[in-house]
Amino acid sequence: MNASASDRVKLAPGFWSSLRSLDHSPEEVVVHANLPMAILEEPIVTTAQYYAIWQSYAELAGDAATGLIELATAFDTAHYPPAVLATFHAPDFREALLRMTRYKQMCPPEYLRLHEEGAYAVIDLAWQNPGEPGPPILVGVTLANLLELGRRGTGTQLVAHAVEIMDEMGNKDVLQAYFGCSVHTGASGNRIILHRRDLDRPFITYNEEMLAILTPALDRSLHELPKARSITENVKYILSRNLSRGQYDIQTIASELGMSDRTLQRRLAEAGIRFTELITQTRHEQALHYLADPSLEIKEIAFLVGYEDQNSFYRAFRSWEGDTPANWRASQDHWRSPLVTE
Repeated sequence: MNASASDRVKLAPGFWSSLRSLDHSPEEVVVHANLPMAILEEPIVTTAQYYAIWQSYAELAGDAATGLIELATAFDTAHYPPAVLATFHAPDFREALLRMTRYKQMCPPEYLRLHEEGAYAVIDLAWQNPGEPGPPILVGVTLANLLELGRRGTGTQLVAHAVEIMDEMGNKDVLQAYFGCSVHTGASGNRIILHRRDLDRPFITYNEEMLAILTPALDRSLHELPKARSITENVKYILSRNLSRGQYDIQTIASELGMSDRTLQRRLAEAGIRFTELITQTRHEQALHYLADPSLEIKEIAFLVGYEDQNSFYRAFRSWEGDTPANWRASQDHWRSPLVTE
């Protein structure tokens, strides 16, 4: 498979067997996705193939909400990869979530960000490549898995405070019954909001010995992760997470990469590109992605891609696309980037 290191997605070992347990034929899913049957034997697929598989399952399941909840609850914990399995052996829900957000970096295409505020803990889901957002069912499954982690770990039927999803997700009543809270679609982002007090709950699945075995290997893999991507891919990935926070100076990015800013400048020069060019590329790519979401206002998008005022964003966008953001958005036939199958 000729996929770059940044475009390689590992299928969970129990994914296909979980579909079978729900009376869904993996072969039918693959055929419906217009993918080669040999993909059933492939542990690693491209991002486009991964998305196509999920979209195919959603369509065959009928109602996406029902399909994602069935899959999230049916998946056997024993089939989780080490990066996810380690979260179940954490001492409490907070540590499990911190591990999940940390190790998720090794499992593209999505990444997670956790922050605690007041009585709540918010976990945002975003895409490692903002220009390639995943299908809605993948968003739903990922958020459901976070709550499922807490429920299985604590042995308690935890409920969320709220769930926010950008796209429609089928029968909302099914989702609200599972999450135990209101589910808002058409939101500005994808996130689950938990009760902060639940993060202190101990895990009955805590296993100190297993953590001692799994953690060193996972941390080594995490340390090696940047080496699997090119320096430009690494910089753009970090920039995409930092633009809205205004933390995209070369010193900050270099620090996250574990190098000095002079070393980063040298390596970018060797790659034939300047740091400022990567900022522009990342802003451009993210702007197009955000404009595909009709729920986002232009002024919000300007902020998300790192502009302090809307006029500066307008000038930049016109230099990229030769048109205003509003006109570009109106000219598109589809709000969302279509899935690409191979």
